Order: sequence, then structure tokens, then C-alpha cells
Amino acid sequence: MASKKVGTLIKEARVNAGLTQEQLARRISGLSASDISLAERGKKDLTQEQLKQIAKITGVTQASLINAAKGSSSKKTTSSSSSKSSYMVTAEEKKLVQLYRKADSTTKSAVLNLLKVKESATEMILEGILDNVQDMFAGKT
Repeated sequence: MASKKVGTLIKEARVNAGLTQEQLARRISGLSASDISLAERGKKDLTQEQLKQIAKITGVTQASLINAAKGSSSKKTTSSSSSKSSYMVTAEEKKLVQLYRKADSTTKSAVLNLLKVKESATEMILEGILDNVQDMFAGKT
């Protein structure tokens, strides 16, 4: 059974990318505009490869569409509004994904290293703050 949630995500990604169903279909082997329409209405299942192609073309994460498709076959345990927010990316995140995909391997490595450094620096700052707070409490007791 096709998922309306996946269809909604496909449509949202397509519209945000400024593509018509026909334009999107032309870029995916084996899909017609009619197939895109059916998928968006939850009446047609797409393959994982087709979902990956749609994600790449529209600039959303592949995981957002694939996880939604996988989740459609199991019982829902969360509300649709909370599920939707866990699958969709913001406009800023979408732009970052697009830029990252266009970058050469050197730039991609630099970005990943920068993120690791930022994460480490944040952890060190938090550890320092926690140490100071613990010292304050230890001195007051």
C-alpha cells in the first residue's frame, strides 16, 4: 500500500525545488508525470532508487523520503505532525545539502573537519561550564 505521507513529502520537495511533475519525471528514468502524480497522492509506491533520485533532484535528504517510505509499511506510533517534522529539512538545511553535494572532495573534507572541530569546541566549553558550576557548589557546601 502506498503512503500518503511519502506522497506529501515528495510533493513538498518537488514544489520547493520549483519543479512540475513533468519536469521531475523527465529527470527520473522509468517515471512519467502520471506516476509522480499517483505517488504524490499515495496511490503508487516508488522504489528506493526512485526515491533517492527524487531526493537528489529536489535537494532533500535521501533518508527523509526513504525513512518515510519504510515507516509507511509499519504501524504508526507517532502523530503525523511530529513524524513530518522529523523527516523534512529546513530551507537552510536544504541549501547546505545542495552546496555540499556540489562541492569537490577537498571542500567536503574541510566541511566535515570544521563540523568535528565545532562539536569538540562546544563539548569543551560545556565541560568547562559544568566544572565551574560543580566548583561553585563544592565551595558553598
